[in-house]
Amino acid sequence: MRLEFEGLVEGFLRSLEVERGASEHTVRAYAREVKAFAEYLDKECEGGIGAAEHLHIRAYLGVLYERGLGKASAARALAAVRSWFRWLAKEGVLTSNPALLVSTPKRPLRLPRVPSAEEVNRVVDSLEGGGGVWPERDRVIFELLYGCGIRNSELCGLDLESVKADAVLVRGKGRKERMVPLGDQAVVALREYMAGRAERLAKAGKAGVKALLLNASTRGNCRLTTRSVGRIVKAVAQARGLPADVHPHTLRHAFGTHLLEDGADLRAIQEMLGHERLSTTQRYTQLSVRQVERVYQETHPRAQN
Repeated sequence: MRLEFEGLVEGFLRSLEVERGASEHTVRAYAREVKAFAEYLDKECEGGIGAAEHLHIRAYLGVLYERGLGKASAARALAAVRSWFRWLAKEGVLTSNPALLVSTPKRPLRLPRVPSAEEVNRVVDSLEGGGGVWPERDRVIFELLYGCGIRNSELCGLDLESVKADAVLVRGKGRKERMVPLGDQAVVALREYMAGRAERLAKAGKAGVKALLLNASTRGNCRLTTRSVGRIVKAVAQARGLPADVHPHTLRHAFGTHLLEDGADLRAIQEMLGHERLSTTQRYTQLSVRQVERVYQETHPRAQN
């Protein structure tokens, strides 16, 4: 790849991290997509970045489809490419943004299956009786993911100082902070977990560990990773009879859906979930409508044959 393209890609990634405060995961994802497109553009656009047109972007989407990528994956790639071109125009490298002329691939709306409040409560309550490598910690994981609706990455990023008397300070996307209420059960679970946490750290000879949630081995910096949380949630959920596709984000969806079903204001849910746009939160409205339709079809006598 020409030095011109390499420099522009690296400059964009630096701006993502430094100016926009993007997470490591976001920077890594954008790096993958933008570098792949820059390599394609390097071969197809002899005149350099200044000769790039919207036709190059459309042709690249065609290449992605030929490789077997679905519309969702192509849309993610296009989002990264658009962001790069927007930065290039802002920096004065380009006089206009050709990506504005490329429409986003239409994706079918896929609403995730959300377990009922009874199902989730059954799983969380079952952790009070023990079981597993560290049941007290696992209960806190479920209490915060479902009880507070936070993201997996936000959960793993919590420090001891993040927990207040009746709320938790969450650092979300773009390093934006928000306060999310803590339920009574979550407070109890945290209190029980903290006693075991202190014992484990004392045995490991470690002091001053800031991370709230620790891995069971207390190795390294002890902080639990998002991958480990995913494994824990799936293992606990499956052992308690929930479907195999349950993951941390399922509990976040359940949080928003159950609040909405019980009459919570959509903007309040938006604030607690940390959504930048209300349209993102409105997905839960569609989810609830779908569930209402299913209940109607299954239970109302006029809906049945």
